[in-house]
Amino acid sequence: MKNPDAIVIGAGVVGAACALELAQAGLQVIVLDRGAIASGTTGAGEGNILVSDKEVGPELVLALRSRDKWFEISEALGGSFELEAKGGMVVAKTSSGLAELDKLVGRQRVSGVIAQNLDGRDLHDLEPYLAPEFESGTLYPQDAQCQPMMATAQMLKEARSLGARIEVGAQVIAIGSDSQGVASVSTEKETFHSRVVINATGTWAGEIAVLAGSHLPISPRRGFILVTHPAPNIVRHKVYDADYVANVASGAADLQSSAVVESTRSGTILVGASRERVEFDSTLNVNILRVLATQAIALFPVLAKVQLLRAYHGFRPYAPDHLPVIGEDAHVKGLWHSAGHEGAGIGLAPASAEIIVAQILGKNPFMDASAFSPQRFAVAR
Repeated sequence: MKNPDAIVIGAGVVGAACALELAQAGLQVIVLDRGAIASGTTGAGEGNILVSDKEVGPELVLALRSRDKWFEISEALGGSFELEAKGGMVVAKTSSGLAELDKLVGRQRVSGVIAQNLDGRDLHDLEPYLAPEFESGTLYPQDAQCQPMMATAQMLKEARSLGARIEVGAQVIAIGSDSQGVASVSTEKETFHSRVVINATGTWAGEIAVLAGSHLPISPRRGFILVTHPAPNIVRHKVYDADYVANVASGAADLQSSAVVESTRSGTILVGASRERVEFDSTLNVNILRVLATQAIALFPVLAKVQLLRAYHGFRPYAPDHLPVIGEDAHVKGLWHSAGHEGAGIGLAPASAEIIVAQILGKNPFMDASAFSPQRFAVAR
């Protein structure tokens, strides 16, 4: 397959969703990745599929559609990637935090988010090990979680069954173009020709844009995650402090951290989430790990007795305005981007792919996606 209908660069969850959507539409697809499947940001993710942390606007519309689409994919693939509608719980300790949470909930409900107010008794019935000083919060039953590496692998497996070709260890070194737009993608071993190229390389999307003669202001935002030894039934939802939403929206380069605690099917507990812009510095910062552990114990004091198994980090693809970049490039016809999702790439991947493939086929997407268009960065070339 040297002349596919479309080439997807990136075999993470976003690229896999694009490949599956293209293959289901009957297009011949090649997926290229310089590493292994899910070896980048996807492999360092927690598997969050959230609506609770989205402000009202286009990203929330995208998140709601994507959440439903994940369950459609799971049903079609036989439930093979641990998708679970576990629900999210946002708790507040201060009156100011509760007031801001109530305002957000009011706006979200108008847009179709299901949110249930919880008093102290409700909170502790649902999460018995939660610290007693938390007396109010909100339950978001639509929040879900999957195993992101398994989800990526299963989507690519399904795409392959529909005729897609998956090439790992394939470093893209050149993207050719002519008067009609993109024309070819070359790796170190071979060249493929196509008029449709989708850049789904996450934190490295800006590098691919440069190869094609364009510009995309995507930069890395580092985050650490702690993993405990198995401790079943301590944490039953994804639980986080109301401050987390503000940290997600912050554009500050310095460290932003607030407690996010959740369990996995294996019984381990994941603790996040930190955010900082330090380029691709992969240094293990023990101070950040201490901050995360301290914040997690403030939510669930029992975690002080649970042994830490490991810690890892990843780099989230960050766009200056905190919105994903979905659509055709501002300068190069036929070059499409699905990138800049920051920490929400796993949750937003299926609906992002649906938008791009609809646009490629000349159809109207399920929503007005102009807010995500790469055109908004055209002046930065």
